[in-house]
Amino acid sequence: MNKPLRRIALFCGLLVLALLIRDNWLQYVKADELRTHEKNRRVLIERYAQERGDIIVDGKTITGSERTTGSDFAYKRTYKNGEMWAPVTGYASQAYGATQIESLEDGILTGNDDRLFFRRTLDMVTGKKKEGGNVVTTLNGAAQKAAFEGLGNKKGAVAAIDPSTGAILALASTPSYDPSVFAGNSKDDEKAWTSLESDKNKPLLNRALRETYPPGSTFKVVTAAAALEHGLYTDPDEKTESPLPWTMPDTRTELKNEGSYPSCKDGSLREALRISCNTVFGKIGSDLGKEKMLETAEQFGFNEEQFVPVRATASNFPKEMDRPQTALSSIGQFETAATPLQMAMVASAIANDGRLMEPYMISELKSPGLDTIERHSPRELSRPLTGENAQKLQDLMETVVKSGTGTSAQIPGATVGGKTGTAQHGIDNSEKPYAWFLSYAKTADGSPVAVAVVVEDSDAHREDISGGGLAAPIAKNVMQAVLNGSK
Repeated sequence: MNKPLRRIALFCGLLVLALLIRDNWLQYVKADELRTHEKNRRVLIERYAQERGDIIVDGKTITGSERTTGSDFAYKRTYKNGEMWAPVTGYASQAYGATQIESLEDGILTGNDDRLFFRRTLDMVTGKKKEGGNVVTTLNGAAQKAAFEGLGNKKGAVAAIDPSTGAILALASTPSYDPSVFAGNSKDDEKAWTSLESDKNKPLLNRALRETYPPGSTFKVVTAAAALEHGLYTDPDEKTESPLPWTMPDTRTELKNEGSYPSCKDGSLREALRISCNTVFGKIGSDLGKEKMLETAEQFGFNEEQFVPVRATASNFPKEMDRPQTALSSIGQFETAATPLQMAMVASAIANDGRLMEPYMISELKSPGLDTIERHSPRELSRPLTGENAQKLQDLMETVVKSGTGTSAQIPGATVGGKTGTAQHGIDNSEKPYAWFLSYAKTADGSPVAVAVVVEDSDAHREDISGGGLAAPIAKNVMQAVLNGSK
């Protein structure tokens, strides 16, 4: 064979070798990745080839499946009271994928999870149709309804937690959306999706978990906890060193109170929380310093994402601040920002005698045969304050509801603690303020519920917007729903 032919033969041989290597790489190394890749339509066809398992609340399904026509996807997802439950379930769409529980527990719901291997094998042997498993949530249907209906046409969110376990009892966000309207892959589904995506009110946003707001005066309970924990003040009724007016350190700027309250001068923690004195808590934050304030805030969960198992955005307490910024941060201003879930965690830790439990909203995963695959065990996340100091702070918050700014949250036959907040925002505070209320309710049997409510905007006039007026009644109804169910 002459030299040119040998070169051609060698080149062809290398090409064949390359093809063999590529073929084996695809068939053996990349096979599993390609088989399960989201762009592989066979994966989607198989996912929607049978009815999905269900998401369960109070022993009842809040999801379903229905047969489709004119598509290679046999079934599509349906939802009961979809708008109310969307912040919990997320969506499962043939065209737009899945989010939240629908995404995180897709393997269980489709029946493809490795933990269902034995069940799938048995079904193949017996010829039984493949089925998905079920996801059992911690949600309380009555509390969720109270939260959703309480928000109504207002933009805002509610988070409610069982302080003793961390179980999420309600998670509402408005405006919301019905996941059923784009669960398929038709032109109508596309039109509904486009409309939701372009809506300036962001109905697809889960405000309870993913939106952070300036918490305003509700953050003062964190500052009060820091004052007690770090020994700045030990008696809730002792006078504080809080002049009126008070000029923030290193500035000529006076920190103003909302209204004229002479008792803010050297006011005790009880009186300062009852009428919400900016001067007292701003000075406490400044006196403690940023390191101690940061330590306490992070013990409550600030600056860290939470997974419930859905990811919740990290709330923020600034790590870099000067003295006046520390004062402002300590009254929920400057760069302090919190999700409703975060503020519910704050209320829950206080109500649970200083123990912050990890929040969660899935209690069990069940097989198609209703056998338990996995059960959640409550876990302590941190201890932001001692039991003694938590009880002092409970006493202060209960005063707020008995005779302070939170009287509209009173519930006959229950002990309620709370804190209002009206958070200014916008350039030069030009926007309507956010109305906040965080609270807990307890009976002789313990503390079954802690709630945080934020109303982002409303039809009310600016001067009529307050945490006590707009947010507290919603929190009251949510707490009442839980208390009624625990009797």
